[in-house]
This record gives sequence, C-alpha cells and structure tokens, in this order.
Amino acid sequence: MKHWHIDQIAWDKFDPGKVDPAIVPLVKAAAMVERNATDYTAYLNNVFRDDPAFCAAADNWAVEEIQHGDALGRWGMCADPSWDFEAAFARYRAGYKIETSVDASIRGSRTGELIARCMVETGTSSYYTALGDSTEEPVLREVCRLIAADEYRHFKLFYDHMRRYLGRENLGFVQRLRVALGRIGESEDDELAYAYHCGNEGDGTPYNHERCIAGYMGRAMGFYRYRHIERSTAMVFKSIGLDPRGRMSSVAARAGWRLMQWRRERFLATLRRAANENAPGLDKAA
Repeated sequence: MKHWHIDQIAWDKFDPGKVDPAIVPLVKAAAMVERNATDYTAYLNNVFRDDPAFCAAADNWAVEEIQHGDALGRWGMCADPSWDFEAAFARYRAGYKIETSVDASIRGSRTGELIARCMVETGTSSYYTALGDSTEEPVLREVCRLIAADEYRHFKLFYDHMRRYLGRENLGFVQRLRVALGRIGESEDDELAYAYHCGNEGDGTPYNHERCIAGYMGRAMGFYRYRHIERSTAMVFKSIGLDPRGRMSSVAARAGWRLMQWRRERFLATLRRAANENAPGLDKAA
C-alpha cells in the first residue's frame, strides 16, 4: 500500500524562480532509474520464488518505486517544459536491460541479495535527503522528503528479511562486507550513467559512459553534506553487522566524506575537459 499518492503533492506551488539548474539533470536521470523498478521486481520474484511473503513485499516496493519515478518525472517536466519524460524513459528502457530470467541471486545467496538491496536503499534515502535539504523549490523539497522516507522504510524492509535469511544461510562477515562494498561500487555503472544520457542528451549524441557518469556524479556529490554521509555510513554498518554508532563508524564516515570530495574533483575535471573539447550535451558543472 502506498504511503502517499502523487496527486497529494501541491503541484500548483511549483516555483520556477527557485529551481537550481544543477539539480534538474539529476532529477531527470533519477526519475528513469526509479521508474524502472518493474525489471528489478521480476528479478527478485525469481530469486525468492518460494517465499510468497517476500514476493508480496517486493511487489509493493515496486509500486512505490514507480511512483517515485512518476513524481520526479513530473517535476522534471515542470522545471523543463520542453522535456518529454515518457519519451526519455522509453529510450532508457530500450537501451538499458537487466537480466531477470534467473533462478538464483547474482550475489551468491539470498542474504547477499538482501544486503545489496539495503545498500541501494541506503544510497537513495541519503541522496533524496541531500537533494531535499539543498533545494529551495517547495515542490521538489516535498517530493524528496516523501521519497527519502519511503526509501528508509524500504531499507528496513530488506534489512528485516536479510536478518531472517542470515539465520538460515549464516553468511560470514567478510562475505557480507564484500557484497556491500561491491554493490556500493556499482553505483558508477551504466544504470545511472545511461539514465543521465537519456534524460539530458539528444538522440544524436552517442552514449559515453565516462562523460555521463561524470555528468551525474560530479553534480550529485556537490549536494551532500557530512551529516548525510555519516547517516548512510551508519546504515551500511548496521547492514553488515557492525555497530552503527561506534568509533569505527565515525572513522569510516570521515574517510567516506574525504573520498567523496576527491572523487567529485575527478568527475568535475572530466566535465571541464569535455566542455573544453566542446563535447555535445555537456555544460560546465558547479
């Protein structure tokens, strides 16, 4: 059951004068990734095919994720009336596919699959919190607040099922850590980069992963504050069985913050280089 409905958002309060141009490309890309939840649900239903309780929860998760995409897509069209969300999403669907016909998790176990899902929800909850905290546009702030709350509930959903499966599969700490770090690293794969391409670059612009992931990450990382990294680190630690509020978590959060600043500078350097080369579809990032 949805905890809110897209029509409850006060769309009439949209204020174009408060739109940050740097946020618009991110929202367009995020809209397509969120809307694409149907494929992930098919994958999860195959992995957990004999667990009807989890499959029902996954189906409900997909309904909420699709609504996230619709809400972000609608805001994207408010911010850029020339943008066609449905056309961009159709292009994304045609060019980006995940394998859904599986009989086991690509993570090696169901516990591992659920840890990976926890990492995704950790990232999205923190991300939408960061965007919502950064924008002065009232409708986007409300949309981000609602989505961030949903994503945190989704984290708890997957975490609770992960604990259930951990009791059966007894996945060791090193294996859990490996899955978590591996899934975090996948945030720079084609899923987001291609969504950025379809949402922000014309049909005539060839897809280039390096350019597009820099366009997304270089902008997105600028909206995070240390508190967002601190919170997401605690969620990661909880997922892998470590104290989310201990000294080690604090050290990891500081290291994660420094790493993000370093990575952002690398992405921005890629953007500047592409802009200097007059690459199509790119503008300079802040």
